[in-house]
Formats: sequence, structure tokens, C-alpha cells
Amino acid sequence: MKFTRNFLGFFSVSLCLCGLLVCTPARASAIDKLNRFLETTKTLSAEFAQIVVAKNGRRSQQSTGKMMISRPGRFFWQTVAPYEQRLIGDGERVWMYDPDLAQATVRKMDAALGSTPAALLVGADTLEKNFALRELEAREGLEWVEARPKSPDSGFEKLELGFDGDDLKAMELYDNFGQTTSLVFSNIRRNPPLPADGFRFVPPPGTDVIGE
Repeated sequence: MKFTRNFLGFFSVSLCLCGLLVCTPARASAIDKLNRFLETTKTLSAEFAQIVVAKNGRRSQQSTGKMMISRPGRFFWQTVAPYEQRLIGDGERVWMYDPDLAQATVRKMDAALGSTPAALLVGADTLEKNFALRELEAREGLEWVEARPKSPDSGFEKLELGFDGDDLKAMELYDNFGQTTSLVFSNIRRNPPLPADGFRFVPPPGTDVIGE
């Protein structure tokens, strides 16, 4: 379906500290990158390119867009091509808005995110209890960490995060239906000043609002 479903299964992961004392230095280093990223990133802005690949290997969707994050709990995610769609978290609720359909869906933040990958970038203290981490082999010039949800109801199998130095450059989500969603970030800015009204959403007149 459209980008939002892929994103809600996409936008966070957790930090598991268990076992760090017995990890090899390489493994600790990769997980430490994720740890440092979460500890030192309060705001983030970037552009992204997304590709969705079906179980049969067919590329089923491509999109580009931009995003902003203000931790904890606030984010703005917008696809700009090939169609416009927005996902906004205001700290209490998550809005999904489709201008073409003139439709907005709203859910409470906890219900919308739960133990999904969205907890990685916008969550607070949910990481350690919701995900198990391990380091993967380096590829494509990036160091990778795998995050597997502990909850069987998460809706995805695993999430992989690729780091270039201290910057998060890529994410790959593997869902329970064999579909892979890949994100590559560019023009990344960490801790920039962001407008507070960028995380508010007011449904335009005539919008059909569904949800809480």
C-alpha cells in the first residue's frame, strides 16, 4: 500500500544493553554507535529515498521525501514524490494525512508506535525492553546493527540500521510477509533548531478524520 504503512513499521528501534560486558570489541563498538546516536541526538532533519521490494524480488514502490524529529515523541515525515503523504507525531497523537484522498487518520502515540521501529528515533525509555540487538557484518561502507522485536505482535521481523561514523545513513525493515523496505538518508543535520509548529497538524477543511 502507500508509504505510511511501511513507515509505521519503520521509524524506531531499541537499545538492548544486556550482554555488552561479554561482547567482542567490534560488537560493542557497533552497538555503542547506536547508543551514542540516541543519547546525543535531540533533533534531526534529513531527506530520504525509499525502496520497497516484494517477497518475489520485484521493486514495488519508490518514493522520496524529507523528515524532522524532535525527541521525545515529535516527528514530521513527508513523501514528496511520486505522491504527497504526511505522518506527524505531536507528542500525544500520530496523524497520517493523505491530501489526494482528503483523509486523515489519528491515533494516540502509545497505540500507534508501541514496540514498532518508530520507537528508535522518537521514543524515550522503550528501547531496552522491546528489542534485542546484535552487530552484523559491515557492507556498503556502513556498520550495521540488527534489531529484533521481542513482541510477536510488532508486525515486522527485524530492522537493520547502517551507520557511517556517528551518523545513521540507512535503515532496512523486513516485515512478516517477506517484504523489505530500504531507506537511505541524505543532507543529514543533527541537533538543528526546528520550528515547533512543524510538528502540529490541523486537518484542512473538508478532510475526513478517522480515529481517536
